[in-house]
Amino acid sequence: MSTVSKIKVMLATEGTYPFSHGGVSTWCDVLLRNLERVDFVIYSIIMNPYVTQKFTLPENSSLIRVPLWGTEDASEHLLRSFSEIYLAKKRTDIQIVEKQFLPQFISLIEQIISPEKDPVLFAQTVHALYRYFQQYDYRESFKAQITWEVFKNIITASSSDSGKKLPWPSAFDLIQSLGWIYRFFTILNTPVPKVDVAHSAAAAFCGIPCVIAKLEHKTPFLLTEHGVYLREQYLAANRASYSSYLKTFLIRLVQSISTMNYHMADQVSPVCKYNTRWEEQFDVKPSKIEVIYNGVNQEQFAPGDAPAVNVNPTVVTVARIDPVKDIISLIKAAELVSHKIPEVKFMVYGTVSVQKYYEECMDLVKKLNLQDHFVIAGHTEDVPSVLRQADVIALSSITEAFPYSVVEAMMAGKAIVSTDVGGVSEALGEAGLIVQPGQYEDLAKAIIRLLKDTELREHFGQEASKRALNFFTLERATQLYYKAYKKLFFNRINRFETKLLKQKLYADKGYALAELGLYEEAIEQFNQAIKESPDSSAVPVLLTEIAIAYTELGQLENAKIYLYKAGLVAQFLDESIA
Repeated sequence: MSTVSKIKVMLATEGTYPFSHGGVSTWCDVLLRNLERVDFVIYSIIMNPYVTQKFTLPENSSLIRVPLWGTEDASEHLLRSFSEIYLAKKRTDIQIVEKQFLPQFISLIEQIISPEKDPVLFAQTVHALYRYFQQYDYRESFKAQITWEVFKNIITASSSDSGKKLPWPSAFDLIQSLGWIYRFFTILNTPVPKVDVAHSAAAAFCGIPCVIAKLEHKTPFLLTEHGVYLREQYLAANRASYSSYLKTFLIRLVQSISTMNYHMADQVSPVCKYNTRWEEQFDVKPSKIEVIYNGVNQEQFAPGDAPAVNVNPTVVTVARIDPVKDIISLIKAAELVSHKIPEVKFMVYGTVSVQKYYEECMDLVKKLNLQDHFVIAGHTEDVPSVLRQADVIALSSITEAFPYSVVEAMMAGKAIVSTDVGGVSEALGEAGLIVQPGQYEDLAKAIIRLLKDTELREHFGQEASKRALNFFTLERATQLYYKAYKKLFFNRINRFETKLLKQKLYADKGYALAELGLYEEAIEQFNQAIKESPDSSAVPVLLTEIAIAYTELGQLENAKIYLYKAGLVAQFLDESIA
């Protein structure tokens, strides 16, 4: 299939794909590898330019890296010539900073520190700064002495304003908070590609390029929420050893970003219904919310022909070593289980994301003399094999979204014990045991119960497998995302090119008929849609859909002809736009 005839999607990530393992990265990789009818541009926000890429991208994708830290100049990661960077710096004199940068910078800071959020004004300010940085230098604008003076004056004045309730900052606090602004908004210095749909993996900073795409190119914006980003940042800020001012500043910054994402998104798709409570609290219209559950490969995770019989009763956890996974409670539960089942073995598979926490876990293992019972085995590339060796799967997290580890264990037909966080109980239903987070005694009791009761263990495993096949297959999830992309793509045409309304109606009929397997009728509707407006940007996609329908009918010659047509039309449209 010619790539020029596909829907083009910018998938924006933050600290995950393709540079880190974990549930969100797994989800991204699944999308890319199973939506061959989509060309993806991965817009990856990363900690620094030295992180190692963990995933090899498939052919239908390209990569934009945006490092927040680790660079001296915010333009280092850009594919710009020396002359372009030099001229941008030369243009950015003090008059430009005062007249064009400072008004938007002041608006940005005032909105960040305000307890009341105006997501439309915030988005417009972000967009205005983006346009500014396409001509002028990022570093020169932020490093100007007047920028520092203005920032300091805004913050100190707000700290004296009882309505703002901003704690009084130290000199270090002022430097740190302005440093955060400089680093996080490096995103605004990176050109956003022109695509058909912008898709953010979180209501986070990775949503900024999607908002810019919407305002700059009228690109529809799909927002997926795995966890509740704002809640996760609340927890992280509370654990951090920041001053009262820095905690308040950071939380208000994240609130500004999240509320902007929620407001600007055309569709918000949390991975579980649990997340919708937060979204509705932030005034996301119910009509914009459409839950799309995570899906896993049933063939890859299907149970073996016969369950292995372990010499040692084995409890497996697949989770990164991070405080939110509460491995400490799992270790304490393991000690209690070992008193009742002396031969028990706990195996934890996952990368170490917080080294200090890993050391704390290992110290507790030694202190409780659990070296023969509790093993942190590190990251594994073969999760299905790891799950098959388990008698029980355990999850001890204090916060989750809709964890892949649980859905994968369900598909593998394993008995599961999990804390009641995020969408876990929504996933499990009655097919596993649920305990409250932090209650390691209850976690231990549930594990002991399952290890000692083979019949109950098998019952839960069978029920979990049935539930996963009904609700959480890979095919179902990817089809729903592709459907969302198509809907947003054609809604854009309807919104901004009203003359194409009839084309959209015929196209919708075609997609509905194709989903029912009525391919000949679908081809007729797609052809009618093309006739309504043969010059529209939707024509290459419609021609490709006709080719797919002919493929399903076994008429491969017709399929080749329409794919060729799709490529020619798309090339013509690209050249005419250029």
